[in-house]
Formats: sequence, C-alpha cells, structure tokens
Amino acid sequence: MASVPIVPDSYNHVLAEFECLDPLLSALRLDSSRLKCTCIDVSKRWLALGSSGGGLNLIQKDGWKQRLFLTHKEGAISRVACCLHDEDYVAVATSSGLVVVWELNQERRGKPERIYVSSEHKGRKVTALCWDTAALRVFVGDHVGKVSAIKINTSKQGKAAATFVMFPVQIITTVDSRVVQLDYLDGRLLISSLTRTYLCDTERQVLVYLEKFWKIGNKERDGEFGACFFPVGKNSGNQQPLIYCARPGSRMWEVNFDGEVQSTHQFKQLLSAPPLPVVTLRLDPHYTTSSSSPQSLSFPKLLCLTEHCVMTWTEKGIYIFLPQSVQVLLWSEVKDIQDIAVYKNELFCLHTNGKVVHLSLLLVDRCIERLMRRGYWTLAARVSCLFQNSVISCRARKNLPLDKLEHLKSQLDASTQQDLIMQLEELVSKLEPLDSACSSRRSSISSHESFSVLDSGIYRVISRRGSQSDEDSCSLHSQTFSEDERLKEFPAHQEDEQVELEPVSHASVTVEADRNETFLPFSIPLPFRSPSPLVSLQAVKESVSSFVRKTTEKIEKISTLHMSPDTRGRQEAKAEEQLQELAVHLAASPQEEKVLEPQSCQLAEEDPLRDLKAATAEAVAKLQDPLVLLEPECLRRVLQEWLVYLEERFGSKEHSASSVKTIKAACVEDQRAVLDQLDLADGEPGDKEQSNTLEHCTAKENTDGNCVSNTMCEESADLKGPLEQCFQVSAPCVIAPDVQKDLTELATLCFELRVFAGQSSEGCLPLAAWSTLACRFMQSYFFLLDLKRLKQCIITLYTASPEVWETYVAGLKELTSHSPVALAMENEDMLKILKQLHDLGPWDDSPLLLVHAQRLYERFGETALRPLIKFYPSILPSDIKQLCRNDPAHFLAYLDSLVKSKPEDKRSSLLRSLLQPESVRLEWLCLAVSHDAPQRANTVDAEGNPRPRAHLFTWGYSQLILLLIKLPADFVTKERMADICKSHGFWPGYLFLCLELDRRTEAFTHIAHLDDLSLLNGEDGSLPETTEEWKLLLHLAQNHNTASHHQGPQNGTAVSNGSPACPDCITVENVALLLAKAIGPNRALPLLQECGLTLELSERFAGVCEILRIAEKRQRALIQTMLERCDRFLWSQQA
Repeated sequence: MASVPIVPDSYNHVLAEFECLDPLLSALRLDSSRLKCTCIDVSKRWLALGSSGGGLNLIQKDGWKQRLFLTHKEGAISRVACCLHDEDYVAVATSSGLVVVWELNQERRGKPERIYVSSEHKGRKVTALCWDTAALRVFVGDHVGKVSAIKINTSKQGKAAATFVMFPVQIITTVDSRVVQLDYLDGRLLISSLTRTYLCDTERQVLVYLEKFWKIGNKERDGEFGACFFPVGKNSGNQQPLIYCARPGSRMWEVNFDGEVQSTHQFKQLLSAPPLPVVTLRLDPHYTTSSSSPQSLSFPKLLCLTEHCVMTWTEKGIYIFLPQSVQVLLWSEVKDIQDIAVYKNELFCLHTNGKVVHLSLLLVDRCIERLMRRGYWTLAARVSCLFQNSVISCRARKNLPLDKLEHLKSQLDASTQQDLIMQLEELVSKLEPLDSACSSRRSSISSHESFSVLDSGIYRVISRRGSQSDEDSCSLHSQTFSEDERLKEFPAHQEDEQVELEPVSHASVTVEADRNETFLPFSIPLPFRSPSPLVSLQAVKESVSSFVRKTTEKIEKISTLHMSPDTRGRQEAKAEEQLQELAVHLAASPQEEKVLEPQSCQLAEEDPLRDLKAATAEAVAKLQDPLVLLEPECLRRVLQEWLVYLEERFGSKEHSASSVKTIKAACVEDQRAVLDQLDLADGEPGDKEQSNTLEHCTAKENTDGNCVSNTMCEESADLKGPLEQCFQVSAPCVIAPDVQKDLTELATLCFELRVFAGQSSEGCLPLAAWSTLACRFMQSYFFLLDLKRLKQCIITLYTASPEVWETYVAGLKELTSHSPVALAMENEDMLKILKQLHDLGPWDDSPLLLVHAQRLYERFGETALRPLIKFYPSILPSDIKQLCRNDPAHFLAYLDSLVKSKPEDKRSSLLRSLLQPESVRLEWLCLAVSHDAPQRANTVDAEGNPRPRAHLFTWGYSQLILLLIKLPADFVTKERMADICKSHGFWPGYLFLCLELDRRTEAFTHIAHLDDLSLLNGEDGSLPETTEEWKLLLHLAQNHNTASHHQGPQNGTAVSNGSPACPDCITVENVALLLAKAIGPNRALPLLQECGLTLELSERFAGVCEILRIAEKRQRALIQTMLERCDRFLWSQQA
C-alpha cells in the first residue's frame, strides 16, 4: 500500500463545499456568455447576485426556494450590499455610477420599491459600498477617491415622511486615490485607498457635515490593499475593537480603535507551508508535504470571518489568518477569484468566469460527520485518512467515535476501494476506545466538578441526573456555543442540524446558574476529589457514592463532639478508621467545621497560634536590626530559630524526619563519590581529611537515624521524588491578615536563604539535597510563600534542578485546580481557552497565568506558545524557557515571535530589556545559531574557513541573531559571540563583529574566502581604508584566484573570473576596479604596479579606468563652472 501524505496535526479546520450552486445559476440564466454574475453579497437571509444585464437576484438561503428580481435600466450591477441589521434594505451601484437603495417590504408582503437614488457618483465607477451597523445609512466610494453617505428615511416611519423628507447626500471626504474597501463599526468609518488607510469618526462632528479623520500609519503603499474592523468577543469587557490593514509583503498592521499602529504582523514565512485541499465533490482531496517558498502577497480585501479570523484572497488562493496570535489557520488554492462575500463561517466565492462557489469553514471532524450524514462515504473516508491527526484527537472523537468509523469502512466497496479500506483500518488501529484512560480521566474530573463550596463553607452537591454528555458539564463557554461553532448548514438539511444542536440538559443549566460559586478565592480548597480515573460511567457512579459516604461519615464524626465524654469514648474505637480517612479533609476545610460545630472552638485552645505569633514578632523585631539583616549568618540563625515554631505548628514530622534521613544518605553518597575520584591519586594529603569527613557524616547519620520514629515512611518512599507528596495550598486554620503577612515574609526569606528544617549549616550539602529540601518546604508551606519571589528564586538558584521547578508548577496546579480555565482545559479548543484567559485579565505578573500557560503547552505543544506573546510582560521569556526546557527549539520560536511582534524600531530595546542577566545573551545566541540552521559542513570547510558564498544560506533565526549581535556589549562578550558565529558558520554576524572589534585583517581574509564582492561596501565599514588594507585585499584576491579560479592552465594574461560573466567574485581585476572607483584611476595604477599585478589586468580594466578619468575630468569642470557662477553672482549682489 502506497503511503499517503498526512496533514499535520496543527491543522484542524478545512474549507468544504457540500452543494454545487451551478444548477441555481442555470435556473437564473447566469451561466451564459451573454449574461453572467458580476457582484455578490450575503446576509443571514439573502444571497444577492448582480448581473451584467442590470438585474439583481435575491435568493432566499432557506431552501433556495424564493427569489426576488430587481431590474435597473441604468446599466450593469457593479456593487451590491445587504443591510445586515435590517435585511429589508439592499443598496446597489450600477456601471453608470448611480446608487439605488431598495426597500423589499417583505414584512408587509408588498412589492419592493426604490426609496433613494443618488447621482453623486454619476459618471464614475463605484468601487465600494458599506452599510452603517446601526442606522439606515450607506457609505459609497468611487475610483477617484470620493466617499459619500446616503441617509435613508424608511417608509416604516410613515408614508408622508418617506415622501417629503429626502436627506441630501453627505460628502464625507475625497482621498488621494481609488477607494479599495470601506468598513464601518461603532461610529467609525474605515477607508482603504491605493496609498493608505483613513479612519473617520462620523459621530464627532465639529461643524455641519465635517468629521474628524486620522491617517493610519506613516508609510504609504501602492496597490490594492484592504482593511477591516476586528470586533472583539462578547466576553471582552470594555476592550475596544481592533483594525487590521494589509501591507505589502504578506504583512498586516494591527491598529487600535484610535488609529494608532500597535504592531506589524508578518505572514510571509508562515505561508511557505503547503496548501490544504478544499473538500469538494468535484475532485478527490490531495495534500503535498513539500513546502514552497515564502509568499510575498498583497491582500486586496480583508474580511472578518467568525470571531477570531480574518480572511483574504489573491489570484492564487484563499487565506484565513488568526491575527491576534499571528498564525495562519489555513490557506487553500482556489484560482481566479473575483470577489468573496462572507457571513459567519460561510464563504460565497465569485469567480472571474461568473461561477459562484459556496464554501464553509469547518472543523475536520464536523466536515467528516456531515459528509457521512449526506452519504458521501468515499469522500468522507479520504478526508478521514488525510486528516487522521485531527481525527485521533480527543475533541474529534466525540463526533467520530470508533463505531462511526467502522460504519464508514463498511460502506466502502471492498473490490474497488481496497487501498482506502486499508488506510481506514490503519487509522482505526491508532484509536483507543472512548472508555480508555483519556476518557475516564475526563469522566473522573467531571464527577467532582459538580461539587461547590458556598461562602459559608457548606458543601453543595449538584445533581448530574439527566446530563447527556461530559461536554454538558464544562465551562460556560463550552455550553453556550456561538453560531460559528455550530456551523450552520443549508436549510434544506435541517434534519442534519437537529442532531448537532441538542438541547442543553438541566444539569448544565444548574452548573451555569452557580457559576459565581466556582470563582472562589484560591485559599478555599475543594478537598473532595476522585481518587483515581475509573472507566466511563462507572467512574461517575463510584465517585459520587464515595463523596456521599465520606460526607455522611464526616457529619457523624463532627456530631460526636457535642456528645458527653462517656458516649464519645464508646464510639471512638468504632470510628477510628473513619477518622484516619477524613483527617486530611477536616484539616483542609476549617470554615465548614466552623459552620457545622459552632461550639467546638470552646474545646480547643483559645489561640493555637500563640507561640508562633510570639516567635514571629520576635523574629521580625530582630530583622529590624541592621547588624542582623546585613549579616547572612545572623539572619540565617534568626530564621532557623523561628522555623522551629513554624514546624511545630504547621509542619509534618514525618516529612521532616524522612527528609533528614534522605539528605544524610545523599550527603554520604556524594562524599563516597569524591573519595572514589581521589583514590585515583594515592598519597595526596587530602585523602585522610576526606575519609574523616565521611566517617563523621556516617556516624552522625546513624545517630540521627535512631531518633526517627518507627512509624516513619521508609526511605525508599522518600526517594521517589517530592512531587508525590500533597501540597498545603490553604491555611489549616484562620490566620489574621497581619500575621499572614509576617509569616509570608519570613517563610519566603527562609526559602531564598535556603534555611530549611533539619539543616542549619550550608557547607556540606550537595545540590540534590538542597533541591529535596526546597521541594519539601514548598509542599508544606505553599500557602505561606510569596509566589512571585518564589518563582524568581527558583529561576536564579535552582536552574540545574528541574525537580524544584516541577514542584513549584505542581503547587500552582493544585492551587488552580478548580479555576474556570483549568476546568475548560480538558474539553475546549486552544482559541477559546486563550480568549478566556484574556477575559480574566489583567494578570500583571501573577504566577497563576504561568500555570495556565503550562497546561496549554502540555496539551497543545509548541502551537500554544506563539499566542502567549499577547500576555507579555505577564509571562516573560524566562518563564517560557522553564516551560519548554526539554525542547529549546520551542522557546526559540516563542522568543522570535515575541521580538517580531514589535515594530522594527522597538525590537532592539525590547530584546535588551529581556537580557537579564546578561549571560543569557550567549545562551540565546547558541540556541539561535544551532536551530533551523544549515549544516556546518556546508558553511565551513575542513580548515575552518568559510566556503564560497556560504553567507547566502538561509538561517531561520537570522533576524534574532543579528539583533543579539548588534546590541551593546563589553569587549569580552563580543569576542565570545564572534567565536560562536565562526564555529557555526554564521558569517554575516562574524564579519560584523570582526569590524566592531577592529579585526579588519581577519574580516578581509574571510570576505576573500566567501568570494562575494558585494561584501566590500562602505555602508558597514568593510571597504578598505588604508593603502596597506588595499594591498592585503589584492594579495588575498590573487591567492584566492590561484586556489579557486585557476583550476586549469592560464591563457596569456587574462583572468577568467575577471570577465563580466563573474562580476561579483573576488578577483584581482574586480578588486582593482573597486580600488579605482574608490581612490581614482591615477592613484590606483601606481599601487597596482607596486604590487606587481598590472600584468593580470585585462583590456576591460583599462577601458573602465579611461571612463573614470573622463567622468572625473567632467566633474571637475562642472564644479569649476558652478563656482565661477557663484562668484559672479556674489559680486553682482555686492555691487
């Protein structure tokens, strides 16, 4: 079986054509050579098709049954625009320049009538029409740049008003060139011409009919480039819409609502990916994995598609972007497109031959499901095999379970489609049943999502009876699907849509109604969690049963506190096992205990934190003394004394003892490793001292080990890693805010100074032991630590200990396990999760955003990193480097995207601010030159010299490398960067650094090896400046010719590479010509004679020198004439 190219898993959307509109065009007689479709527009109800005969066809999209035909004697229809907020109005522009507004009167079942005819643009070509989004107003633009507004007085306000009140045409402005596109939103009109884009505030009128304008950006352009508004989502709060303007070279400007350019997005490199096929019945889909060259395109129009996408097209294909995350959702080859009209996820493409194609933007699984429901089995199978990476994903499995794929395979013809059946069988073999680990994990999570904690501390159980799927219990976003995600089909297949749009269950509504209860402070935990993933519905049943059982036992336990001592004593033995099971939950829910047992506080101590408060106050007072604060040993001693009280109140004795034992063992192992190394050099005086140290540590270990309780966990359990222990993310008891503040400060200082329980000296512990202690400390006192300082400390002190960072992230995950983002992470797609994160902002520098980014990266991989640039500086590159420390290439892609998201003049300052500490510059440079780079053998020869033209190779991160190199740095750093560039063969950067370091001889030597005369220019200082440098360059060229260009015998005195056939090579003649142009031919000849190189010059050199002499002579004569004229003029003015 031949292997079939598979679409990468990063693509999960596709353009699909489910119905052919050719019969519709034939019925309208728009498929002939005499009459064809000239323009198109679409709304929720209508598909409007203008014809070359002056007729406007309005087809009702619901079943394509009803249509209206509006005639115009003024000429062919050139533009049409449907009013989206009132579909009873349509504006039409004719070839003569007239603009006609129609009222369809569909509500009153009357005949359509013209209510306005504008001749303001008569004799001109109308190039753009746009409706106001709220009022009945049409904006018109023509080919000379004139923009006008037509205000409509509707007959719905009364027949008399419509007859006698006719508003005059309002002239908005006249721009400098043809209007390419108009767009309107919230009182702002966007005008895109051939040279630039203008923003007009139509609501802010200074005088009558005078608006305020802004020019967007400073750089002009030349050609058809579109612009559009980008409305923000429903949950974005008060965020204003954005504007996207097309720029040359596959670029877009991102502009705020005030017309200020925020950033430039470059899609040129992203468009080098191969195109995705369009799913259509006309031909089988095919995909090629070979990447093409980057596409430098001009986008003639920009259209907003769904909530997150911007769509455009060229003569080559259709392109759909995610501009906010600077990504290409997809691009597909669709030739000869004249215009496109969009409504939500529907695209109606008008081709230059008059044909109309209806496409839909769909998720791959939705597309396959619809093909199967329509009976297109072969096409559905081919799409499944082509997009099998998307089919395998958990999200797609909800719509395409195994039984559906098996049914699809059974519908294929075994005699003629054997290859396709084998491909489907291979796809099915890669799928695991829905009740496997992934699904059971989701079921387990769903089982405890239905529990909530009220403000009083009481636990509330929400019934899940009647829920239809695990998807119903997700977050609010997953329950209220937008129309775009429902992916509306043709109304002729409404029975298909009824399957997709199932009603939301009662359980889902209950969860939504209690949404405010899930946004609890993170200090209030939800302690009842499913113990482990079970299988399918059995997991839900057992988890709920377990919760009810444990809750009942807890209430019984609490009720015993109100009994008499005798009664309580008789029940203690019976409830001993239950108490052990519930101990953790009772400690984690003090507020509930406070509600259910208001008298229990009388049985406890009056103030359980009395000793800790006194020790804290004493420690804080001591830290006020500068002699203590500025002396590390004294400061560490004070913290060690205070830590004893903290351990006594909040610490775990088992953890402390086991940690001491584990650390002692690690210390002994390190000492033995040192002695093993020292055994290789017998007789040195250090051996005896090391041996004594080992004996001392071993003896101390035995002494301490005898003091450990026999009930302590075994040492092997501690060596499994710190992540297996539970976190204390909430305070075990109520702590006053002022006391909490002091405890947080002291606990964070302990972590920063590495003051941990069981170890007071800093000298003899290895790094692994310190890492274990740090992890234990975080697990025990996570609720007391300052998370921001904690993160910075880990990045600084524990760079070589990844387990410390993993423990920190695990604590953050525990802290945010019930946040809306964490609950939505399992079922939502990446765009919805990013939007939810954006809506929950601003985050500032909260570490909670970091853990959500970690979850995104763990689920979606590198694809999730690029959109995170929108959260800078809340998420820094140092954070991303920690997230993907196992795959530095992912961090490099994020860093490159972050830098490129800024304007070019601000990239250097941004990169310089990120280089903290300065040492990361060399680390980042090494990463950039070692990833997405050519092979070293192609750039460097065996002797370490550059290969000819090796500087012309493409480096994926060349812009980032050059920015790092050109930033200011000290001399030593510059030398190290030059060595890095030389070792990896990045010769443009190496030459730049050589010139900066004044190593000009070395630079000229490498330029000669690179054999490119264009490297010798005066702009970057690489042109020789002295006679000695010219002599050196001439000798280098001579030696290079001998080694490289004269492989065969010479013919006379001619140099083959000096001919015009090789004008850019480093040859004696080319360097001599450059010398003559730089210092003049009269001074160049003596220098060449001195070097003995005149015999190697051809007649071409003599001719060029003669031309230079003539030009120099004429230039001197011209200067002399101008000086004489100036002299005569000045004397005449003086007289």
